[in-house]
Amino acid sequence: MQRISLGLEADAEGLELARAQLRRVLQQLQQQSFCWSDWGAAVTTKEPELESQGGEASAAQEVCERFERVFFADPRRRRNPSGSRTTWTSAYLPYLRRLQRIAADTQQGFGLALLEQVLESYPLATRSRQQCGTALAALARVEGLALPDEWGERAGGYGLHAAQFRQLPSDPQILEWIERVPNPRWRLAYGLMATYGLRNHEVFFSDLSALAPGGDRVIRVLPTSKTGEHQVWPFQPEWVDRFDLERLGCDRLQLPAVCTDLRRTTLQQVGRRVAEQFRRYQLPLTPYDLRHAWAVRTIHIGLPDTVAARMMGHSVAIHTRTYHHWITRRDQQQAVDTALARFRAA
Repeated sequence: MQRISLGLEADAEGLELARAQLRRVLQQLQQQSFCWSDWGAAVTTKEPELESQGGEASAAQEVCERFERVFFADPRRRRNPSGSRTTWTSAYLPYLRRLQRIAADTQQGFGLALLEQVLESYPLATRSRQQCGTALAALARVEGLALPDEWGERAGGYGLHAAQFRQLPSDPQILEWIERVPNPRWRLAYGLMATYGLRNHEVFFSDLSALAPGGDRVIRVLPTSKTGEHQVWPFQPEWVDRFDLERLGCDRLQLPAVCTDLRRTTLQQVGRRVAEQFRRYQLPLTPYDLRHAWAVRTIHIGLPDTVAARMMGHSVAIHTRTYHHWITRRDQQQAVDTALARFRAA
């Protein structure tokens, strides 16, 4: 996909002009005469531009193309092509494009200096910097390039505590704010994310049959999701009844009508649809706030980090880094309680 930027003013006249251009696009598609070159240089891909510059930019492009072939040739990724496409588009491609752009601008060859410059182009303690570090580390492994021992430390540091220490919603606030959702289908989606800590798209890519009366209420996130199949338990369990989620065990079609055909859409687009709906209802939280609140809830009740990380579909390292503040507080509190117990016993 490409984005067509028309450079129009965001007013009534600009809207009409944009509609006219949209009709032109549709006509070309119907007549099978659509060509990107008709829509200006702004919508062309970066690769031809880099090739024309030659030299170091072209070499960087070749490295990235080789990495892409290796990425999709991995047998594990072939088992989940839709999730792999989403991961590539969101977690790798933006950083590889920046690498090629910096290589072109600085006429710098592929090597450690270039990777460090790309990494340092992102602010400290941001998710973008962390993901960039991960993507470049994978690229370096494919190319046999050794990274410094402190690479992970330089790239990491992202977490809720570091990134502005997000003020997560409390359980009473979560229960209060669902009342602002007028559509009963989106209420069910909200309740599902709050109770199970699901990613946006996982709402629509989960087996919910266990929610039916008599079921064990342990839902299964399907293999087609971003991080593959995993099971999730409800926290708080009573929220299954509070949000009337049993209805979904009998009829998952009561969820919002969102396209889930991965031949026509992507996991990223499905997730974006959920986020847009939250904004449309002007909710004072994001879908991921519900997920983070679920994770912190499991920390407070003492669920082992390895178990919580598995339910969330990510590694223990990511879990520990993201929720470092709350995990540290829990561990310190347990140590204090144990020390006080010994003192009182003495």
